[in-house]
Formats: sequence, structure tokens, C-alpha cells
Amino acid sequence: MNPGLLIGVTVSVLLGVAGGAIGTYFSIKNTAGPRERAFMIRVSILTWIVVSIFVAALMLLPKPYNFLLWIPYGIALPLAILRWNKKQLEIRNQESFGKADG
Repeated sequence: MNPGLLIGVTVSVLLGVAGGAIGTYFSIKNTAGPRERAFMIRVSILTWIVVSIFVAALMLLPKPYNFLLWIPYGIALPLAILRWNKKQLEIRNQESFGKADG
């Protein structure tokens, strides 16, 4: 294997994991309450599992077929993000409404 390619892949993987870890940290840190924090932890774990399965499938499937993985991933990921953002907003509104009453 080409040493430059190996270095490029290694740096890309490290940057991707570091970026994902930083995003996970801040999405959990910037929550408004315990219920929202629990939701974000569940979503973060699910996202790491889905991305790991996707990357493993990309590496294991033969080249002509792994391209087909991008179609459902490219559709499902934005839809999931929109749904999770909506759910997070609902939880945040419920928690802030509950604090206003108490």
C-alpha cells in the first residue's frame, strides 16, 4: 500500500472521529435539562452505532455494491437529524414550560 495513502486515510479517520467526539460532547453539554440530556445521549449512541455499521459495510462490501449504501444513508441521515431536532425542541419546550409553572 502507498505510504502517502495510508497516512491520508489515518489522518482522515482520526479527524473524523475527533470531530464526531467533539460534536457529541457539545451536543450533550449544551442541553437544557436532564430529560433532554438523556435524549441526546441516546441519540449520540445510536448515531455512533449507525455510522460505525455504515463504515464497516463500506469496507466489507465489494466496490460496485458499496456505492449503493450511500443512497439510503444520504436519505435517512438528514431525515433522522430533522426528526431528532424536532424531538429535542419538544423536550426543551416541555422542560422550560415545567420550570415556568414551578
